[in-house]
Amino acid sequence: QRVKAEKVEFADERLKDNRFEAKGGAISSYGMKAHQDLIVTRGKGFTAEKNKKKRGSYRGGLIDQQSYSIKFNYDDDE
Repeated sequence: QRVKAEKVEFADERLKDNRFEAKGGAISSYGMKAHQDLIVTRGKGFTAEKNKKKRGSYRGGLIDQQSYSIKFNYDDDE
C-alpha cells in the first residue's frame, strides 16, 4: 500500500468523512434528491441515471447559495 493510513494527518476534521451526507447543508440541498436516487444505483445504470438528473426536466430541492468550503491556512515557512 502506497499510503500508510496511520501516517495520514487531516488539516481539518471535516475531511475525514467524504460522504455526501457529511457535507455541510447537504440535507436541504438541491443535490439531496439526486443523491438519494443515485446512491442505490451501481454500474452502467449509474451513468444513465446521472445523465437523466443533468437534464433540464429534473426538479430537486432548493439551490443553496451558501458556501460550505473548508479554508486552509498556508504558511510560507513550511
